[in-house]
Amino acid sequence: MGKRKLSALKRLTGASPGGGEAVKSTKKAKKGSSSSTTIADPVPELPPAVRQSDEAPKTTRPRWTNKQRVLIFSSRGISYRDRHLMNDFKTVMPHSKDENKMNKKEKLVAINEACEMKNCNLTLYFEARKKKDLYMWLAKTPDGPSAKFLVENIHTMDELKMTGNCLRGSRPILSFDKSFDALPHFSLLKELLAQTFNTPNHHPKSQPFVDRVMTFAVVDNRIWIRNFQIVEESGTLAEIGPRLTLNLIKIFEGSFRGECLFENSLYVSPNLHRRNVKLAAAGKYVHRIQTKVDRDQRKPETAYPLEDETDDIFRRAERFQRDGGDTAGTPPAKVQPIPPSKASKKQKNKKKRT
Repeated sequence: MGKRKLSALKRLTGASPGGGEAVKSTKKAKKGSSSSTTIADPVPELPPAVRQSDEAPKTTRPRWTNKQRVLIFSSRGISYRDRHLMNDFKTVMPHSKDENKMNKKEKLVAINEACEMKNCNLTLYFEARKKKDLYMWLAKTPDGPSAKFLVENIHTMDELKMTGNCLRGSRPILSFDKSFDALPHFSLLKELLAQTFNTPNHHPKSQPFVDRVMTFAVVDNRIWIRNFQIVEESGTLAEIGPRLTLNLIKIFEGSFRGECLFENSLYVSPNLHRRNVKLAAAGKYVHRIQTKVDRDQRKPETAYPLEDETDDIFRRAERFQRDGGDTAGTPPAKVQPIPPSKASKKQKNKKKRT
């Protein structure tokens, strides 16, 4: 019975009659191999020496490192032209995000929370007042700085019917005037404008082409913004739009808050400007009335100061007819008849002359 159990156990383990020595030898070999072998470095995969022309090369996706985003939205009560301007900026800037219109009763500091929820670090906010005036805020959220402008001379893409037609989502060349380096507050605005309107490299929604130029020029203490297309054939510029003018009001240290760093002393509010225009129009009427009064004062009471005896001749004749021929109690003058002899002589003389 013991031999049968041993043979059955050998069959299950698959060992041969001389298996004891083989097991020992394998154990020794395993010990020796573990001590002698080392881990080899992975060999990099090299491209084939010969490649077909139809085969596309393996390209890696470029990294998108500059992940800045701009939140573009407006307040309630904005006009149709201002809304078209905002939509033009959204079209030109592929790295922008939109948001619902903001209620006027809310404070501007709440925009920082909206930017945080949208994962944006720049803000382009349009604030409408009285359905006439449009203000634009440029802010670096959440720490600042921020600048407030009055938007003037608005011209949208559809309004001017420009001939330029650039690629949608292409990256622009930002051109700044030399005046931006002359004053410190313009230097700050230059950096703020560059970060806002510059499309990040390798942005998913952008195109890897540069076929347009955005110009920023300082004229009459205002910033003029224009957008041009670079014509590939001739290298000339064709305006695309939009076109607008920014009148700087204030620059704040924080984002929609903080200390005022700069205030434009030459700025005139739209309400004051409209008041001055009305006063100038009213001044024309006042001047016309005053000249009329002065003319009446210079005019003499009597046009002819010298009296003439013949001035009253027609009045005396009317009075004579009204009183029945008796004027002031004097009898009417008698008319003496001409004798017939003298009358006949006069008639004869007339006939002779004829």
